[in-house]
Amino acid sequence: MEQPFSNEIIDTLALPQFEDVQLTPLHPSYLKVIWFNIALVFSIMAIAAGAGFYFINELQPYRLVISGAYIFVVILTIVINVINFKTRGFAFREHDVIYRSGAISVSTTIIPYNRVQHVAIHEGPVARWLGLATIEVFTAGGVGGDIKIPGLEKIHAAAIKQLVVGKIDSKQAEDEEDIYTAATKEQDLPEEDNNYERY
Repeated sequence: MEQPFSNEIIDTLALPQFEDVQLTPLHPSYLKVIWFNIALVFSIMAIAAGAGFYFINELQPYRLVISGAYIFVVILTIVINVINFKTRGFAFREHDVIYRSGAISVSTTIIPYNRVQHVAIHEGPVARWLGLATIEVFTAGGVGGDIKIPGLEKIHAAAIKQLVVGKIDSKQAEDEEDIYTAATKEQDLPEEDNNYERY
């Protein structure tokens, strides 16, 4: 029996709010990775600036201005990275994964498992030394839908990868079963008699 058409209004305020989900923060040791990256970048910049002051006399009058700007950028970078570290969090639920990040502008990405193509684990040299890893979830929507979750313990990252791979395999098995069921139903349909009149 054909179901009657329905197009009722959905109360969007009554929908479950992702803000209520308790997100897991990044591992505290990941802050050391952030400090190392900041120190490396600004050390190179300081060496370049020092070489410029030593070899280029025209820069001498601007030494204080450049030094002040350098210190300001260092402090601003540290503040933004600390805020971003505290903001980041993730949750792997039954049907999707949530990831929040950002300092000035906070963004929350929610990806259902049926959009996930595959998952990978990455380890940088400093993160590997600290026993940390980054897990990257690739989606069917392309780069814009992919997420990277850094600052995970290796054993935690491996467990998450196993979870997501299991969800992908289950979804593929369901799709294959649906295709098989649909094909079986088509084969069970009675063939129509084709009577052609000849003129």
